Amino acid sequence: MTTDRFMEMALDLAEGVAGQTSPNPPVGAVVVNGGRIVGTGAHLRAGGPHAEVHALAEAGEFARDADLYVTLEPCSHTGKTPPCTEAVIRAGIRRVFVGTRDPNPAVCSAGIDRLRQAGLEVELFDHPRAERIIRPFAHFIRTSTPYVTIKTAVTADGKTAAHTGHSRWITGPAAREDVHHLRSRHDAILTGIGTILQDNPLLTSRLPRGGKHPIRVILDTRLRTPVQSNILTNKEAPVWIICGSEAPSDREHALTQAGATVLRQATPDLRIADLLLQLGERQIQTLLVEAGGEVNASFLESGHFNQFILYIAPKLIGGIDAPTAFGGNGFPAMEQAIGLTFDQVEFAGKDLKITAIKEGTACSQGSSKKLATSARSI
Repeated sequence: MTTDRFMEMALDLAEGVAGQTSPNPPVGAVVVNGGRIVGTGAHLRAGGPHAEVHALAEAGEFARDADLYVTLEPCSHTGKTPPCTEAVIRAGIRRVFVGTRDPNPAVCSAGIDRLRQAGLEVELFDHPRAERIIRPFAHFIRTSTPYVTIKTAVTADGKTAAHTGHSRWITGPAAREDVHHLRSRHDAILTGIGTILQDNPLLTSRLPRGGKHPIRVILDTRLRTPVQSNILTNKEAPVWIICGSEAPSDREHALTQAGATVLRQATPDLRIADLLLQLGERQIQTLLVEAGGEVNASFLESGHFNQFILYIAPKLIGGIDAPTAFGGNGFPAMEQAIGLTFDQVEFAGKDLKITAIKEGTACSQGSSKKLATSARSI
């Protein structure tokens, strides 16, 4: 087994816990002694032991003179847990293979430097997959706002429903289950009042073996969400409703009594930039937008998204009045279109799944104070 394979195993461990470690990044670790795996670990939850600690505990005395493969640079500072670098040094590890540096400018390379100062050999992979896994964490560290993924499903001719509004089901069972996995890997899922009124969804993660439910966020300028809607009568996950400054106070009281948390913005119309700041302040690191064309247009036109996931069903429905994934007016010229990079293309059953990254999203998009505003009544 090659060193690359050991790192791939650590990356598999990290991907396995994606969505359950927020606001910390998912991390995997493997301890290898004499070519034999003697310990594995993953960071299971925020506040709990880090991946390196789990792997070293499993390795025990076999950690001495062993190699450690870890997807993210070990921490060298004290937070909710002690520094992992000190645990690695005490265990007698000889070499450390690091998938990628910590993206936090305050600690980047400090863990690697500490290990080298203690006499350990350290090799940095700069592994693309390791960087992909912590992409949401890196964005959150740099901007204090969530990493936003817009997800939608369309027919092969780009329609999200028939001209009558009928949309069940565009995709097949495998794609729909994949969406539930996607939900379970996000801190929050967002939709608009139009979807609530038309579809009355639950927005939970309904997986065969269970899974984490994201916080459910509704954009509802005037607080029209019915108190008896499925999303409120279902208590499996919290519901946050974002409203404008002029939303009726009696509706706020009724929805609060029904169990929702109402977050009022300072302007009559909702602004995506303000929304992301509100969610970031509440430690929402990953946000899945699963909404209709108007909400999707708000994120598109303001530029406030990082990733786009598109499921394409092998169906044709036609119709000039059949809705598409993005409403609004769109951009007036092709050169203004937002560029995407196709990151992954795969099948989910009979349906095609495309994951695309907004161009430039891997880099810092600047301070959250510089986020452009976009007002829209939703």
